[in-house]
Amino acid sequence: MSNHFKAADIPQISATFRFQWEEAQGCHVLLYPEGMVKLNPAAGEILKRCDGINSVDLIIKDLKSAYPDADLDSDVYHFLDTAYDNQWIRHKSA
Repeated sequence: MSNHFKAADIPQISATFRFQWEEAQGCHVLLYPEGMVKLNPAAGEILKRCDGINSVDLIIKDLKSAYPDADLDSDVYHFLDTAYDNQWIRHKSA
């Protein structure tokens, strides 16, 4: 796995996926034509901030304000790389 994102990069959900809260599943999910990916709470918190507006740095700062005792930087970057490799997210186009 490589480092796909830097602090100034702006991630967004790929157009083939729809991110939403799924009441029946009790979690956030990514919907796509062939199915659904159930997300754990941490993944949901990160992806809901991948809005095509906020940079990775701002996403991490927002998560740190919501979870002040957590050391998240490397976990967020690792998740973003995994999400990118799975084509769930992409870099915002200029």
